[in-house]
Amino acid sequence: MARTTRSVPARAALVAAVTGVLVAGVSACGASADDDKHPDHRSFALHGRTLTVDSDDAGLEIVAAKGTRAGTVQVTRWFKGKVVVGGTPRVSWSFQDDRLKLRMHCSGFIADCSAKYRIEVPQGVGVSVDEGSGSVQAHGFADTLGIRTSNGSVHVTDSTGPLDLHSDNGSVRAEVSAPRVRAETSNGSVDLTLGRVPDRVDARSDNGAVTVALPRATYHVTAQSDNGGVSVSVPRDDKSPHTVSADSSNGKVTVRTAN
Repeated sequence: MARTTRSVPARAALVAAVTGVLVAGVSACGASADDDKHPDHRSFALHGRTLTVDSDDAGLEIVAAKGTRAGTVQVTRWFKGKVVVGGTPRVSWSFQDDRLKLRMHCSGFIADCSAKYRIEVPQGVGVSVDEGSGSVQAHGFADTLGIRTSNGSVHVTDSTGPLDLHSDNGSVRAEVSAPRVRAETSNGSVDLTLGRVPDRVDARSDNGAVTVALPRATYHVTAQSDNGGVSVSVPRDDKSPHTVSADSSNGKVTVRTAN
């Protein structure tokens, strides 16, 4: 009987074809945490007045919830993952010294994983978020809130405490009544709407438009763009105690009265 052999190029082509089919199959139905119908729940005891969230790769929703028991952080986790060639995908959470550490373990030749969390924090607690890659949403905070993400958008609503928001690659948005807001992104737009007259607003984008909408009042405004138009339509007075700084290296800058 004749023996069938394949040349090296033929074998390489076969491997490439099989790989292409596998990749196409994974891409066609990518993992989504929204498909997890049975999320996990955990409670962690908070001992101080500040929670630190340390996450490497997940979408986060952080809420200052009225119904959350004092001294307790409630966390809900959704996760879906698949690895064609590699280890079993998984997620982990731990809590120590008021730091919530969230990690995803998803590696292999073809790996596709997705995780998201809802973190409910007692009122009266400040929060500091350090996110590696993922969007962050937060609402309901009356205390200091700081959010930093390397790759993802930031969106804060219904908050009255001081805000410090930063994204290396993503938009930053806020609809709040905070006394002080600092919002910055390296690549994306900044869009702030203030529901009360703030003491200070600092908004900056290296590459994107910057828009600040303010209640009717007189402001000390500094606005500039290296490559884009500048429009300031709020009343201005350099002696005003309400200071607004808005600038972009590459994008339009707008400071206007909120509708």
